Amino acid sequence: MKPFSQCPVCSGEVVEKEVEKLLRGGVNIAVVTVRAEVCLRCGERMYSKETISYFEQIRTKLAHQEVVGFQPLGQSFRVLAKQTA
Repeated sequence: MKPFSQCPVCSGEVVEKEVEKLLRGGVNIAVVTVRAEVCLRCGERMYSKETISYFEQIRTKLAHQEVVGFQPLGQSFRVLAKQTA
């Protein structure tokens, strides 16, 4: 039985999908692929308690630079807004 039969935000149909979630810890970011209940109408994602706990573990590791076992994906850059005169 699914935890949600309808979306709690818009009452749309909810299906289980594999999704990517961006997690930030300090200045580091990780991409995590997990299962979630996703609303087909508004796109709201609902995660299990276990998945949310997993997110918190990863955020803590990122914040403490404990990235052993994490696969590098590239580099991130900040681009400042262009100033107009």
